[in-house]
Amino acid sequence: MEKVILTGDRPTGKLHIGHYVGSLRRRVELQNSGEFDKIFIMIADAQALTDNADNPEKIRQNVIEVALDYLAAGLDPEKVNIFIQSAVPELTELAFYYMNLVSVARVQRNPTVKTEIEMRGFGGESIPTGFFCYPISQAADITLFHGTTVPAGEDQKPMIELTNEIVRRFNNVYGEVLNECQVLLPESSACRRLPGTDGKAKMSKSLGNCIYLSDSAKELKKKVNSMFTDPLHLTVESPGHLSGTYTDEEGVSHDYQNTVFIYLDAFCQDSDFEKFLPDYKNLDEMKAHYCKGGLGDGTCKKFLLNILNDRLEPMRQRRAEYEKNIEGVYDILRKGTDAAREVGQKTIAEVRHAMRIDYFDDKDLIAEQAKRFAEKK
Repeated sequence: MEKVILTGDRPTGKLHIGHYVGSLRRRVELQNSGEFDKIFIMIADAQALTDNADNPEKIRQNVIEVALDYLAAGLDPEKVNIFIQSAVPELTELAFYYMNLVSVARVQRNPTVKTEIEMRGFGGESIPTGFFCYPISQAADITLFHGTTVPAGEDQKPMIELTNEIVRRFNNVYGEVLNECQVLLPESSACRRLPGTDGKAKMSKSLGNCIYLSDSAKELKKKVNSMFTDPLHLTVESPGHLSGTYTDEEGVSHDYQNTVFIYLDAFCQDSDFEKFLPDYKNLDEMKAHYCKGGLGDGTCKKFLLNILNDRLEPMRQRRAEYEKNIEGVYDILRKGTDAAREVGQKTIAEVRHAMRIDYFDDKDLIAEQAKRFAEKK
């Protein structure tokens, strides 16, 4: 069996560093590993429309932004197929078939769906059907390409579980056609869910707490300097905390994590100290000094800023080059979409045959029916 990667993102805005450490960085590593036979990277515009149906222009404009972020991050169109979801109609067809194999109750139990519904403020009767069923659509995305590996964040694990349930159900009813897949999580726990710059649990475009891959050095500096750290670390000399609890002005207690150090966990390497902060050999030494006292938040933020600029500057340069040839970027998307459709058409033919709905291709069926009606005469 071929080793195939399927993954992607909704084009609701530019990609941020949470996307990068959560899955995009790993995608680049995997494309360069040579271990996979095919890699499909999907811009999930149809899925994005499930909760943006009244603003299609937002999705239309952000398709190119996501494509540029992919290319800037190092995805190579000679090694991966970057395609647009809505341009592969076989995905919609397969999702429709899968809806008959999954109960409403099963979708309702999906914790990722619950979280996403809550984040968007949907009430019980206001949830768009398309959005409610997007885990089923995601299962179609993976299985249409016989995906075996899905690089994704922690929050996508329930989606993969449902995908494999659908695969088992389909194969049990119609025969062995589809294969199960596995999620490939980031190696570092800090990368699995990078918080926002404000310390909120999740980096989110809607919350305005993102650092985007395309941010300029000036924009990045402003965001890092405003990052949430330790509200109890009032002076340089006082002990700092990597996490803890503080009480706000209204007397309400809040658990917190020091966002700067979470970002350092996600991005920092030992070599960065020699380059930007030679007072320490590694992050453990730096953390120990911070917790003991004598290390200011400003120094920590400056160190993080240097590291992020070091990682993002090559992306800025690659993005600038691709921005000079937008027509060429659309050609890349067209080529990737054509490759996706070729695979999708083959899989749909296999699915239709297994489900016994390939009427015009089943010559035995036609001959059998012709014989049956001829005998009636």
